[in-house]
Amino acid sequence: MKDRTGWGVAGGAAGVLVLLVGMPVAASGRLPERLATHWSSGSGAPDGSMPLWAAALFPALIWAVVVAGVVLVRRFAGPGGGWTAGTLPGVGVGLAGAQAAIVRANLDRADWRQAGSLTAWVVGVAVAAVLAAVGGALAGRRDAAGAQPPAAGPRMEIPDGERLVWLSRESNPWLRLTAAVLGLVAAAGALAALAGLAGPAAWAVAAPTGFAALAVLICSSVRARVTADGLEVAFGPLGLPVRRWAVRDIESARTEHRTPARAGGWGYRINGLGTTVMLRGGECLVIRAKGHDFAISVNDAERGAALLNSLVVRRG
Repeated sequence: MKDRTGWGVAGGAAGVLVLLVGMPVAASGRLPERLATHWSSGSGAPDGSMPLWAAALFPALIWAVVVAGVVLVRRFAGPGGGWTAGTLPGVGVGLAGAQAAIVRANLDRADWRQAGSLTAWVVGVAVAAVLAAVGGALAGRRDAAGAQPPAAGPRMEIPDGERLVWLSRESNPWLRLTAAVLGLVAAAGALAALAGLAGPAAWAVAAPTGFAALAVLICSSVRARVTADGLEVAFGPLGLPVRRWAVRDIESARTEHRTPARAGGWGYRINGLGTTVMLRGGECLVIRAKGHDFAISVNDAERGAALLNSLVVRRG
């Protein structure tokens, strides 16, 4: 899990770095020699500037310091709750949005003093950064909670008055990487369109690519939980959406060996076997509910099936 998190941080950090440096460099032919980088809080007119190279490297340096700080804190002081997980998304979105706003304000201007206003951009970027930080923090808290191993050796003979819980999770790093790449493409297209570097065609690329990134991300991880109420399956890093089956609706549970080829591919698959959440080949937890099979490729599937069957027998 730590390796996957590390690769995710490295990929996200590199993507933001490319955007921060790449946007002003890509538009250099349409920008003045110096870029307006600061605006008066009173009049809203530009009152500070930087050379183009400095405008590209300064936010990149800030980003590198933030990334290094978060990595060091998580390495030597532990995760520290959800705030460390929310710092990078929030700062990354804020810096990338601010850079796009600066490029757009200076675009096709002969002198930096002629740069446009950033008032509306400031509000939009601030809202996006806060939402990204909150989403990252929630994902970090859920990942930290889900990383705790389930209790070992629960008995399937459930004594009266006691409640047993089974919890398992699985993720596919390749699907997460695919979602990250698609997300970067969508973000680059959106920022290029907002900064005026591309026409409406950029939105035609960014919108479907962003939707595809979200769909792949949701299907890249799963958490399954069995309680006295039944089975709950949560998708994606935020645990949304969620599917639930009450004990009264479950006919039986079993384990079954399935492969991506048999399931019809990776992710959320529907075929003659029923529905399969395929994240890795091997043993799957399979339930029969309302005449249909639903399978999840999670670890410790046999114990989850045994507990479900015990609950079904007890209720029956």
